[in-house]
Amino acid sequence: SHACDHSETGGNFVLSTAPGGIAMKLYDYPTAPNPWRVRFFIAEKGLTIPTVTVNLAKREQFAPTFRALNPGCTVPVLELDDGTAISEVPVICRYLEDRHPDPPLMGDTAEQRAIIGMWDRRMEIDGYLAAMEAVRNNLPGLSGRALVGPHSYAQIPELAARGRQRLADFMADLDARLHNVSYVAGDTFSIADITAFVTLDFARSRLKLELPDEAAALRAWFASIAERPSAQV
Repeated sequence: SHACDHSETGGNFVLSTAPGGIAMKLYDYPTAPNPWRVRFFIAEKGLTIPTVTVNLAKREQFAPTFRALNPGCTVPVLELDDGTAISEVPVICRYLEDRHPDPPLMGDTAEQRAIIGMWDRRMEIDGYLAAMEAVRNNLPGLSGRALVGPHSYAQIPELAARGRQRLADFMADLDARLHNVSYVAGDTFSIADITAFVTLDFARSRLKLELPDEAAALRAWFASIAERPSAQV
């Protein structure tokens, strides 16, 4: 089951210690795609980090206690044992990569870090943000919440339509890319694959946008990533 299939309740409130001796908590919401990206990354690293569920459906991200932790009112947030709070998916993953470099998911040379970072950014801009544009400007339950964060923004239906077109282009472009490489950033699995996979799974579940039949390379890649145990977290 993928992230959008998870129950919207629960969470592990018991602190444990991740390898390296640092107690951490991940503020999470099981059905949201951004926290799933971090859980996927954590699972690939073989780490165990307890989670605290912030129920977005009940708007708990706007509660004063959570707002004090992250004024941006978004999940995920990684809280260290000294109270330091880190938000934003690439930044959380960079911190974990620096603390636990094996297996490398963001590159282990300057060139690899640059290439993987470039492709991950492209997956985020061209794919993930397009999916958010399509979803947040369309769902009735997100009226006035077209952008995440503490401020209210009206939905723009034209942006929902544009987001769907951007996703169609994203799938075609990624299919063309995957005809030449095994993984998004080249020959090895990386954070760029996590971003792309979560984006496409989210598009399937929330927007009913299936992978095109003619996108053979994309479909084969997606199936292979889906088989990774870390994709089920």
